[in-house]
Amino acid sequence: MEQCFLTAGCLFQAVWNHQSNLPAAQGVKDYDVFYFDTDLSYEAEDAVIRAAEALFQDLGVSVEVKNQARVHLWYGERFGRLYPQLHTARQGIDRYLVAGTCIGLEIATGELYAPYGLADVAQGVLRINPLHAQPALFAKKARSYQARWPWLKIIEPGSAE
Repeated sequence: MEQCFLTAGCLFQAVWNHQSNLPAAQGVKDYDVFYFDTDLSYEAEDAVIRAAEALFQDLGVSVEVKNQARVHLWYGERFGRLYPQLHTARQGIDRYLVAGTCIGLEIATGELYAPYGLADVAQGVLRINPLHAQPALFAKKARSYQARWPWLKIIEPGSAE
């Protein structure tokens, strides 16, 4: 499958857990897989989700699989805000609220995708993603991360840092 990434908390939270001397998977609620398929039908995505469930059933973790080509179809109803139609799986990663958490590992090649680099994650810096500037949502997300890893530093939107 083209454009298929392991992404989100399972990657950056493992770094923060390591830096906090915690088990890598502590607090990771699921493993997100983003892929891109131009078939926008629910049935096509459901078939991929079911195949992933069968593939990963022995891991004992929750794997959340989402076709990034379809997100705009359901996001507004679920979250109450519009979501643009995406054209790649990477664009889904690009939309995380915290810039440094925009990280994905391409499953087929092992290539790392990190449009803002890795310095913020390594240094525990939380700053708003300029491509998805939602200050209230960013603040809520950043505070939730800081509650779990108190040493993280929140850079307020508009700050000179």
